[in-house]
Amino acid sequence: GMGGLGKTTIAKAIWNAIAHEFEGSCFLPNVSEGSLVQLQETLLDKILGKNLKIQSVDEGIGVIKKRLRHKKILLILDDVNQLEQLDNLAGVGWFGEGSRVIITTQDSGLLKCYGIELIYEVHKLYDNQALELFSLNAFGRNEPPNDYLELAKRAIAYAQGLPLALKV
Repeated sequence: GMGGLGKTTIAKAIWNAIAHEFEGSCFLPNVSEGSLVQLQETLLDKILGKNLKIQSVDEGIGVIKKRLRHKKILLILDDVNQLEQLDNLAGVGWFGEGSRVIITTQDSGLLKCYGIELIYEVHKLYDNQALELFSLNAFGRNEPPNDYLELAKRAIAYAQGLPLALKV
């Protein structure tokens, strides 16, 4: 879904809730902005606790497959925008049994191209949810004070159901 819906926030909450159930876990934020070699190094460092230097993407793939194929890991790839990122960070069969890879992206077509069938679509907030989120952030309570109700309604109309716009 579009930016600002809360995909990253949801992924972080999942990671915080279940990471302890895995032998290793890694949350890679802003995958679309990083170099693949750096991302591969970070993935290995977070899961193995070793700062391995990788010279090329192909070398990184080899190291990931070799070192992680028997490990039950949780990998979260945030803000993926190209198939190449999936091909070089989380190929099919690279990780041990019970491993989970969670991907956030604005392009669900990319996931379908990769053969991913389990896709959770994040939607905009309903007005009542938006009003509650805005009120919690602006007033520290579930609903706005009466004299701020109209202002709050204008703010949520402006935000168009995007949680990030309501929080900021």
